[in-house]
Amino acid sequence: MSNAVSRLSITQAASDRLIEAATAKALEIGVPMAIAIVDESGTLKAFRRMDGAALLAVEIATNKAYTAVSFGIPTHGWFDFIKADPPLLHGIVHTPRLVVFGGGYPISEDGQTIGGIGVSGGHYDQDMQVAEAALAALAG
Repeated sequence: MSNAVSRLSITQAASDRLIEAATAKALEIGVPMAIAIVDESGTLKAFRRMDGAALLAVEIATNKAYTAVSFGIPTHGWFDFIKADPPLLHGIVHTPRLVVFGGGYPISEDGQTIGGIGVSGGHYDQDMQVAEAALAALAG
C-alpha cells in the first residue's frame, strides 16, 4: 500500500498554447487582458499581461485560476452555489484568493484537474469568452 498520490500536471507547452489562444481572442474582441495559467497545485505556470491591461487584472486573473483549480469548478459557478446560503455567502467571500464571478476555469485531462486558467481585463462575460476560446483551442 502506497502512502503517495500520483497527480497529473499541465505541461509548459499546453500552458503556452493557452496563453497564445487567449491572447488571440482578447485581440479579436479588442480588450487587453491578463491571462494566468496555474498547475494542479495552484502555482503559477504561465502568465501574460497584454499591453493596456489594467494593473488590478494581474491579481484577479491569477486568483481566478487559483480558485478554479482549488475546487475544480469554474469561478462563475461559485455564485449560484452560495447565493441562497447566507452564512456561506457572507463568510466564504472573505476567503483570500477566492473569486466568485466568471473568468476562471479548471483545466482537465482524463477526468483529473491538471491546472487552471484565469482571465481578467474586461467585464467577466468577456473574460469568460477569452478563457473559453483558449480551452477550446487546447482541446482542438
